[in-house]
Amino acid sequence: MNRVRCLVLNAALGPLDYKVPEGMDVGPGSVVECPLGPRTVIGIVWEAERLAGTEVPAEKLRPLRGVLPVPPLSAALRRLIEWTADYYVASLASVARMALSSGGALKGPATMTEYRLTGGLPERMTPQREAALGALEGEQATIRELAGIAGVSEGVLRGLVNHGALEPVEVDCDRPYPPARPDFVEIALSAQQREAADIFSNAVRKAEFAPFLLDGVTGSGKTETYFEPVAEALRMGRQVLVLLPEIALTENFLHRFEERFGAPPVLWHSSLKSTERRRAYRAVSEGSAQVVVGARSALFLPFRQLGLIVVDEAHETSFKQEEGVRYNARDVAVMRGHFEQVPVVLASATPALESLQMAESGIYAKIDLPSRYGGAQMPTIETIDLTEEKPPQGMWLAQRLVDGIEARLERGEQSLLFLNRRGYAPLTLCRNCGFRYQCPNCSAWLVEHRFTSRLACHHCGHEAPAPKSCTECGEPDCLVACGPGVERIADEVAERLPQARVFVATSDTLNSPGRAAEFIAAVEAREVDVIVGTQLVTKGFHFPELTLVGVVDADLGLEGGDLRAGERTYQQVAQVAGRAGRGSKPGEVLLQTRHPDAPVIAALAAGDRDAFYSAETEMRREAGAPPFGRWASIIISSEDDAEAREAANRIGAFRPDVAECMILGPAPAPMALLRGRYRYRFLINARRSVQLQQVIRRWLAAIDHPPGVRVAVDIDPYSFV
Repeated sequence: MNRVRCLVLNAALGPLDYKVPEGMDVGPGSVVECPLGPRTVIGIVWEAERLAGTEVPAEKLRPLRGVLPVPPLSAALRRLIEWTADYYVASLASVARMALSSGGALKGPATMTEYRLTGGLPERMTPQREAALGALEGEQATIRELAGIAGVSEGVLRGLVNHGALEPVEVDCDRPYPPARPDFVEIALSAQQREAADIFSNAVRKAEFAPFLLDGVTGSGKTETYFEPVAEALRMGRQVLVLLPEIALTENFLHRFEERFGAPPVLWHSSLKSTERRRAYRAVSEGSAQVVVGARSALFLPFRQLGLIVVDEAHETSFKQEEGVRYNARDVAVMRGHFEQVPVVLASATPALESLQMAESGIYAKIDLPSRYGGAQMPTIETIDLTEEKPPQGMWLAQRLVDGIEARLERGEQSLLFLNRRGYAPLTLCRNCGFRYQCPNCSAWLVEHRFTSRLACHHCGHEAPAPKSCTECGEPDCLVACGPGVERIADEVAERLPQARVFVATSDTLNSPGRAAEFIAAVEAREVDVIVGTQLVTKGFHFPELTLVGVVDADLGLEGGDLRAGERTYQQVAQVAGRAGRGSKPGEVLLQTRHPDAPVIAALAAGDRDAFYSAETEMRREAGAPPFGRWASIIISSEDDAEAREAANRIGAFRPDVAECMILGPAPAPMALLRGRYRYRFLINARRSVQLQQVIRRWLAAIDHPPGVRVAVDIDPYSFV
């Protein structure tokens, strides 16, 4: 009799043994249906020797109920799941769930019904129906997905189906993607680009693990450079994974990809419809998806024949998952390359200190692109000291910056103003009683969004209509906005330069690939004079006519409790500065700051990246901080403050005494209330020699908690709130 050990997708249960019925063919990696009480759950067959389980007598084993019609998870992917769970102190089940991220894809080939507008109108028009008809122009999806797009109930849409305004369409869920052609267009590369591309392409041909750090200045053509090894992988019949940090960047990348390869890549991100996710998942697992471009979760897709991994903008903090399994996609990508035996290219103009240290130690091969493509020059950078060049009363832009924008308007050039703060103002208060509008679910102020006349929390998504009078004292017309957001800066530009055509680029306005495409088209068609944007515009965009970048508050990120504040500020400002002068015209960057002597600002103004990284490296080395030491945090949360505090104190009472390991806390988190949960934190700083994950596992395993308490572990944290 055959028995197998299965990893079921329930973290509380652990591995379970099952009997394999006669005639059923299963092996390691097979995705199976497992009986669990009266239910059927999904499991993955695993090597029994790699999973500790309880030996159950053969006669007590229950038989598997079936094998799902998807290819087995490869040995390389199973090793990646094990490594990720071990390194990030997560359960195997929670990591494995990410590899089975499309439930629909596990059910085999199928068709499904989607709906689209017919052009007809219902006999009776209601405001909801009118809104739906306007919002669904050109859309095709399931009723549930269309309801989300239109912002109406499913009942409204079913009424439109009955009236003939929406019609059903039968869709093949697994139709093939158009093939990418590696030799569709030959791109002229510079000598530097060609040399780098040849190194990467040779690594692809060798089909061995080889991690690279592609360190190229902004505008040096990193994308075109790594397109060459992508083409080489396609010639070999291998699959390629390209990770992007922001979905909003996808549209610009897609355009460049399609120009080079004659077909769009396969997309993978959370905004895809269920049918699209299913189609992509099955194409990846069967090997027909040639190039996948996706967010961090694409790392765990079951590739059949992976040949290359590229992590674009590898320094980006958005590659760090902050919920569930708190992994860093940059580091996991390197490990997947190791297990798959394929090259990995980390591309960035401002690499993370950890990546630079890996290159310095010889673990990564460092490839440099030190100059811009086509003879374009790096922009000049100057600071505006706001303590000396004060903006006019009630304004936020210094006169020198406004004059610079005006000069570009006269020359028909474009400008970009950067402020990493969405909305109109970060704080709204009553000038009569001093009442401040706070989120009921978070320790955060509500941010005014004048475009939508709402107050919003940027942490939990809570929204409320902007009040006409103070909700505390009842005084009308007494609310005052404090501080600037991008909407306020846009209003100021419109007031001081009324001839300027202004576009506000944030996650609120570029919240879909379609809107991002419209934005790019408008800028390229010279229909926009001034872009006012958040960190969304700091990377990936190439606008040849954009010659001035103004950073409204360059030292904003240096405040607060972020232990990587210096590095993060440098990366962000350097990236946005790199949007200037990417064409034939010279670029200029003006940094507004109240701390011109701060090391970060001084390094940016001098254009001396090496000096900044050298100083930051020494500070980290002295502090025993990454990459020279280890950080970890433990976050305890509950809907009851007393319960969370008690649980944190209980954990603190059992803290281990480990040499070269400092444990700080428990203390209330800087954001003590988040999404309705009260939070307490420990911060751990250890030498690299300490087996930190083992210390944490043993420590937490000895303590039980009430059902309402959650304990999360964050290895190599990037968020300190």
